[in-house]
Amino acid sequence: MSQPPDIQQPFDPLTAEVDRYAALLDEAKAIKGASLWKDARQRLRKNRMAMLALYYLIGISVLAAIVPVLPLQSPLDKDLRDRKNLPPNLQAVRLGERADLAFEANSLTAELAKFEDTVAAKVKEIATVPAERQAALRESLIAIQTNEDPLQKLWNNPGFAVRQLLLLRVAIFGDWCIPSIFGTDDLGRDVLSRVCWGARVSLVVAIVATLVSLTIGVSYGAIAGYCGGWIDDAMMRFVDVLYSIPFVFVVIYIVTILRSPEVKAWLDDYHVDQLVVFYLIIGAIYWLTMARVVRGQVISLKNEQFVEAAKVIGASRIRIIFRHLIPNVLGIVIVYLTLTIPAVMLFESFLSFLGLGVAPPDVSWGLLVNEGTQVITPIKIVWWQIAASGMTLAMTLFSLNFLGDGLRDALDPRMKNR
Repeated sequence: MSQPPDIQQPFDPLTAEVDRYAALLDEAKAIKGASLWKDARQRLRKNRMAMLALYYLIGISVLAAIVPVLPLQSPLDKDLRDRKNLPPNLQAVRLGERADLAFEANSLTAELAKFEDTVAAKVKEIATVPAERQAALRESLIAIQTNEDPLQKLWNNPGFAVRQLLLLRVAIFGDWCIPSIFGTDDLGRDVLSRVCWGARVSLVVAIVATLVSLTIGVSYGAIAGYCGGWIDDAMMRFVDVLYSIPFVFVVIYIVTILRSPEVKAWLDDYHVDQLVVFYLIIGAIYWLTMARVVRGQVISLKNEQFVEAAKVIGASRIRIIFRHLIPNVLGIVIVYLTLTIPAVMLFESFLSFLGLGVAPPDVSWGLLVNEGTQVITPIKIVWWQIAASGMTLAMTLFSLNFLGDGLRDALDPRMKNR
């Protein structure tokens, strides 16, 4: 028995179009979109040099944060008699063993225990005497805590947080220290310890000064670019005037004033650290280029549709600038930020090299490089004193530049397929 022939359905253009769009819709649903930041992160991960630089910067930042806990030697303890300009070595060193410190049993641990017992006895005595004598005893207790604290003799004025970390270091490692694997300087101080403690100051200078520059520059440039007209002209002419000022001499002049005895006493009365003022001064002179960069980006964005939509719903100028425009220029800001940080670090190092930056007993990489160059003579070259600080500073600056280049490529949509 023969089969009936297949009846071919008539072609329906509408049905075919619906099926095509349904297939396209299914295909679109299967594709996961990526935001600008996610796409930039993926492209940054493919840049090996940028990722290595990022890992190095994270590592050096973590090291700077936990330096007080590490079993390092004192960055301030001098030993001119036995340890002056020693080359890298593995000689065992213990905290408090130098006889001139006059610590109990030549041990920091024993001296700390003695100090805690003295403080506890004084506190107990205060609790048992009449009220009229307690004020004088409290003053003597403060004097003991200030002048007899053994940690004050090995570390420069540690604050509460740093002191707790140092006590944790003593509790974990006792008096044991890492040997002078980077040698000692011309005053018998351990170079490795000074490089690690100098990282705290140099990185904090860079971060704080850059954040000050970022805050001033982004706000100033965004306001000038969005307002336009005579406001933009006046603000940019002010920037041009500031560009014409030799800021190196201005900073040197301000730092010299800050070091005068009268200004020091005035700052101490208000409990203001000179280093904090130093950070703010450096940050306050590095915002000019940031302001120009942000102004140009805002001018190119202020007529976009999302800005017009914000105006329609009644958003104020301040809201449009800080909630809509500035977030859209963060890409270029982040890239320029990675270029500002090394510039600030170099400027701090330059001032410290001239003896006008971080002052002893504080220590920074720039100050260490300055000390290293002073002991290089035709007769003897103490290479290890400048090699450690110089290489650390150079590697940090190289890493910041490599990371900046990687971020620039990752955040540029035109580089997506290259």
